[in-house]
Amino acid sequence: MNELNKDVNQQVPSGAFEEERDVTEWTVAGENARERIDKYITESWEDDISRSQVQLWISGGHVTVNGAPVKANYKLAEGDVVAVAVPEAEATDLIAEDIPLEVVYEDSDVIVVNKPRGMVVHPAAGHPSGTLVNALMYHCKDLSGINGEIRPGIVHRIDKDTSGLIMAAKNDASHASLAAQLKEHSVTRRYIAVVHGNLSHDQGTVDAPIGRDPHDRKLYTVTEKNSKRSVTHFTVLERFGDCTLLELQLETGRTHQIRVHMKFIGHPLVGDPIYGRSKGTTMNGQALHAAVLGFVHPSTGEYMEYSAPIPADMEEVLFALRSR
Repeated sequence: MNELNKDVNQQVPSGAFEEERDVTEWTVAGENARERIDKYITESWEDDISRSQVQLWISGGHVTVNGAPVKANYKLAEGDVVAVAVPEAEATDLIAEDIPLEVVYEDSDVIVVNKPRGMVVHPAAGHPSGTLVNALMYHCKDLSGINGEIRPGIVHRIDKDTSGLIMAAKNDASHASLAAQLKEHSVTRRYIAVVHGNLSHDQGTVDAPIGRDPHDRKLYTVTEKNSKRSVTHFTVLERFGDCTLLELQLETGRTHQIRVHMKFIGHPLVGDPIYGRSKGTTMNGQALHAAVLGFVHPSTGEYMEYSAPIPADMEEVLFALRSR
């Protein structure tokens, strides 16, 4: 297991990363010895990131091993200290698009939006436009750039086919505050989901590490290798015999966490085309909704909490289950 240094303000060699920030550091474990550094960083990164992006960071001198720059094909040794300093955001060529948004809250520091199912959060391969970022750029005109050029304002994400609440920062100070709260696991995030099967307990916790699936790097799975501790709490709200309505609270926020954890315990999400079974439902995507989002306001220090009702397509699924 990789040991991720909790302190992102580590000391680095004099002159290194002079105009950079957000240094992330790992100490290489024995099981990762002889692994290429670009592969290691891609699989160890907290967020979903491409190997090509990591290689750009390496070629740009933003990655060091034991304080010295390396090439993308560098083979790691046990005990190596790998440091990545994400470069400052550059000017973006993204186009602001007049896409309707359901704004739940907005001020000069932060905006909270109820994202519809089917909307991608930020541009990526295959989704250059029509994303939440494109819509936010048109609506806000002012978004933080701390997270890089293709993700202005974005502090956290929810999957394309998950609906519900997501927050974005309007300036770098707010972004730093919200990101710190997410890292400390102090942000309230509660989801509503419909899963297959009848859970044996009314309440429970799934505490199982999540990492990339070794057979398909686009997917995630419960694994001990190159993984991070992942914790999901669940409460049964309603039972339908072969399906169950759950409220889930994230203690950590790994990519696809709820979907992976529910599959792991044998109760995949209804409609999940990757980790579950999408046949037999009218929904286009998994029955998962980010219903509650709470955080401390970056400027006022006041705790704020917002909720969004279950969307119509998920209500239709529940209606059908209750009407049988």
